[in-house]
Amino acid sequence: MAQTMKNTVHIGPSSLSSKPFISKWSSRYRGATVQDLEPPAALSLNPSDPISLALLSAFERDYTHLTIVDPDTRALLGYIAIPALQAQLDAGAARPEDPLSRAMVRFQRRGRRYTVITLATPLEDLEAFFEGVGDAQGQKQDFAVVTDEDRRFVLGVATKADLEEFVKRRPA
Repeated sequence: MAQTMKNTVHIGPSSLSSKPFISKWSSRYRGATVQDLEPPAALSLNPSDPISLALLSAFERDYTHLTIVDPDTRALLGYIAIPALQAQLDAGAARPEDPLSRAMVRFQRRGRRYTVITLATPLEDLEAFFEGVGDAQGQKQDFAVVTDEDRRFVLGVATKADLEEFVKRRPA
């Protein structure tokens, strides 16, 4: 992929930070938003669901990340990264019959500000989020949970791979 990229750097605006974010691909985005990635609908499971259900569900849909929600309120609690889950199983740290609550990554709600990623988020801002610019507090991210503006509903998951695939398909 690096061979097909131009060597020029484009500075794109970012609402995530006061500093301009230098985007590798903004010349290819041309106003596109997360909706243009066509993220598949999110598959959300409950913390009490068995790990085996997460593996089967992810395999059937070719998903790498699944969201975990509260069974009563549907509030987003965390996520499961399937490669990390498989590594836990391989290492014996988890068993297929264990509940997802044993293996899930819980979101830290206190003292952290979260970046809201919606279908209307510009791809420059999504790229900045993946690169840890702005509200991501310097931590690079592999995926983003796509929600409505009020963060009440999980609409999908967008990954770095989705963004890279979009850039490959989009002519320069």
